Amino acid sequence: MVKHHLTRSNLVLACLTIVGVALTIDFLCASSSMVSTQKHHLLVPIQENYTIKVEKAYETNSGVPERELSATFADLPAPELEWEQMPSAPVPRLDGSAIHIKDLLYVFAGFGTLDYVHSHVDVYNFTDNTWGERLDMPKEMANSHLGMASDGRFIYIVSGQHGPQCRTPPIPVTFVLDTETRKWGNLPPLPAPRYAPATQIWRGRLHVMGGSKENRHTPGTDHWSIAIKNGKALEKEWLTEVPIPRGGPHRACVADSDRLFVIGGQEGDFMPKPGSPIYKCSRRNEVVYADVYMLDAKMKWKKLSPMPKPNSHIESSWVIINNSIIIVGGTTEKHPVNKRMVLVGEVFRFRLDALEWSVIGKLPYRVKTTLVSFWEGRLYFTSGQRDRGPDNPQPKKVLGEMWRAKLNL
Repeated sequence: MVKHHLTRSNLVLACLTIVGVALTIDFLCASSSMVSTQKHHLLVPIQENYTIKVEKAYETNSGVPERELSATFADLPAPELEWEQMPSAPVPRLDGSAIHIKDLLYVFAGFGTLDYVHSHVDVYNFTDNTWGERLDMPKEMANSHLGMASDGRFIYIVSGQHGPQCRTPPIPVTFVLDTETRKWGNLPPLPAPRYAPATQIWRGRLHVMGGSKENRHTPGTDHWSIAIKNGKALEKEWLTEVPIPRGGPHRACVADSDRLFVIGGQEGDFMPKPGSPIYKCSRRNEVVYADVYMLDAKMKWKKLSPMPKPNSHIESSWVIINNSIIIVGGTTEKHPVNKRMVLVGEVFRFRLDALEWSVIGKLPYRVKTTLVSFWEGRLYFTSGQRDRGPDNPQPKKVLGEMWRAKLNL
């Protein structure tokens, strides 16, 4: 009886061994097939809903495999626009800000170089296509990474970086420019300073949210507002509002009726090198994203369809035309191989009725921190930092150039 039991156990063990060997052989064959396939087609994830497709992988004479990258890091297919160059701004500027009121474009501050920042406002007149008036800014006002919004007469300037390089901390003070009297005023300072916060006037209140915190790198999700009228604050303190779902600087912020949109942006930014007396910029990891959030009248955030590609440095790079938000240029995710910044060369459209994105044009070159406006059927942009050429999307020269193109939507 015992002898029979052992024999049957051995038989079961032998069967299990045979099955195991068969599964192992099948797995090894499948793995070999997968490796062979990956030599010709590979998906490298970079962010949710975005991939880089490697179209080719082959051996060079040196035996090192090469890859051709496309998708997120390539220019998107877009119609050609006929661009006309207009008079350049009096100075080149990077990370400046701009507001369009009537037939005038007010262009604020910005870097001339990393070691030099502007402390004035240049004014462009669309009627005669000339740069003329220059306004000096208050000495205490930030020179870059500003939050800015306007009600059609008064321009509200919030927080930002004071000084060159990567100076910390940001300043919490706020200013108001009356564009009719050319006089400056103040609002109560922010509860905490921020770099490049999303800023907009919505439902009678000045809203400030996100941006980078005091170390210039950590994203903030705080959201504050204050009631304003005729260039004055109607309250003594900022009200704490519902936080934005994702923090960070360099985003477009647009009001449309009972909706407030916050578009694109990034998490992280350059920081000052430890111990540097001039706050020399030191590179840090940044994550650029395509997220779009909408705040409704019930003060609830909703995530909408993302931009066609991740995009940042677009605070003043937008304009509303015929029920659409138009966004010009920017920066996308860093190149996955050389880790260098990649500039954006497309014009994007976001339809406010359908809440859908499209790509409607190409720029004369890739460029970030453009200052954008629209006048008599033409889309204008000026300033920013352009690419190194058609085949190199890395940033190089800081510009003061102005361009325009007809745009029919």
